[in-house]
Amino acid sequence: MKTIWLASKSPRRAELLASMGVPFDVLQFKDDAGAHYEVDESVHPGEPPRDYVRRVAFDKALHAVTYVRNNGLPERPLLSADTTVALGDRILGKPADATEAREMLTALSGRVHEVLTAIVVVDGQDIRQMLSVSRVEFMSLNVQTIERYIGSGEPFDKAGGYGIQGHAGIFVSDMQGSFTGIMGLPVHETALLLAPLGFNF
Repeated sequence: MKTIWLASKSPRRAELLASMGVPFDVLQFKDDAGAHYEVDESVHPGEPPRDYVRRVAFDKALHAVTYVRNNGLPERPLLSADTTVALGDRILGKPADATEAREMLTALSGRVHEVLTAIVVVDGQDIRQMLSVSRVEFMSLNVQTIERYIGSGEPFDKAGGYGIQGHAGIFVSDMQGSFTGIMGLPVHETALLLAPLGFNF
């Protein structure tokens, strides 16, 4: 079975890919000085959430392919992904601090939002992409609940300021779609993209 590159530093994506039985190595992006660097994830003016998440996942994939070639790494199939939370047309990324986390969780309280995860698989000249769309409804969150959750540290590396697989699972009153997609890597769609490469699930 082929070993693929995972162009993501998300531990949740690594765990989910491993659970699928896919051999992979995590691609660590570093500049000439050895510092880590990332793809620009800023939102373009007027960009719809679904277009945004597809673009960022695609940009990550192209960046990773270029990095592999420029650094003399073995060319293998490569998987990238991006997840965002959309409240209507508003895109909620990862909160930079407690103030942003508080604002996001307050906005999500008692409302329905979408969690969008785009996956891209590159194999040579072949590029395939899929989008997982899930709908999540939060119960109403009081100030104390929000502050306790922020104090746990859990919101800060997650789109929308929460992780469904952690304590915030308590907040979810209804969900439609892919639980693993909400975590960051929808395993069904990922399997569909990898199957043409010879992976059997």
